[in-house]
Amino acid sequence: MQSLTLFVPDEAAMTALGARLAHVTQGRGTVFLEGDLGAGKTTLSRGIVRGFGHTGAVKSPTFTLVEPYELGDVALYHFDLYRLADPEELEFMGIRDYFEGNALCLVEWPAKGEGVLPKPDLTITISAHEPGRRLELRAESSVGETWLGALAPG
Repeated sequence: MQSLTLFVPDEAAMTALGARLAHVTQGRGTVFLEGDLGAGKTTLSRGIVRGFGHTGAVKSPTFTLVEPYELGDVALYHFDLYRLADPEELEFMGIRDYFEGNALCLVEWPAKGEGVLPKPDLTITISAHEPGRRLELRAESSVGETWLGALAPG
């Protein structure tokens, strides 16, 4: 599968990249967000949510596990699985229902849901790279490859 490495210098650039991701996904698919605490997963998610026109707060759903957004004809679900003790907990909350149909699902800490979560279209791994962040975008499906093609510089 294809991959793309991007460097973002600051929070504004991360949010702008999120808005670009919103545009290329067209509000459909699954994106896994990986990286250490404070890497920028929620900042990128905020950019994606705002890219669909949301003007309110976008916080990480660390305690609720999922934050739903209805943005026009886009259903977006932002998951944060950091505090998940067992992937089976996802079954109890009806996780599969979120991934069916035409929704965009953003999943922070996807490794915590391994074995229960579906395969993503795109995995984004964020790491510190002074003065900003390094993002490794890896397509996991043909849809993800299309997204990478649209995001590639040039």
